[in-house]
Amino acid sequence: MDTLSYKTRSINKENADKKWWLVDAEGQTLGRLSTQIATLLRGKHKTNFTPHADCGDYVVVVNAEKIVLTGNKMQTKEYIRYTGYPGGQRVRTAEEQLARKPFSVVEEAVRGMLPK
Repeated sequence: MDTLSYKTRSINKENADKKWWLVDAEGQTLGRLSTQIATLLRGKHKTNFTPHADCGDYVVVVNAEKIVLTGNKMQTKEYIRYTGYPGGQRVRTAEEQLARKPFSVVEEAVRGMLPK
């Protein structure tokens, strides 16, 4: 009698086939774009996805300064950082953050969607 011979294959870091993806952020909504990037970075779009292994792809984002935030988030969304000194909490709106470091807006949104 023939039993099923299927085995679950677990991928490790050495066997992961990593690809490079170029993502154009022009006209894209921040949250929707960030979920797509997070999926690519984790490798959940692959058939051999393994949660404990780094099997995700590489992602390069261009035109991050042309990203779209819906509603009134440009003025109300705040990015908070701490310098390490007493009274050193710094707050910037999304509009100010996009003007200074546009890539950090996308980077922080994606980082919040990835596991530790």
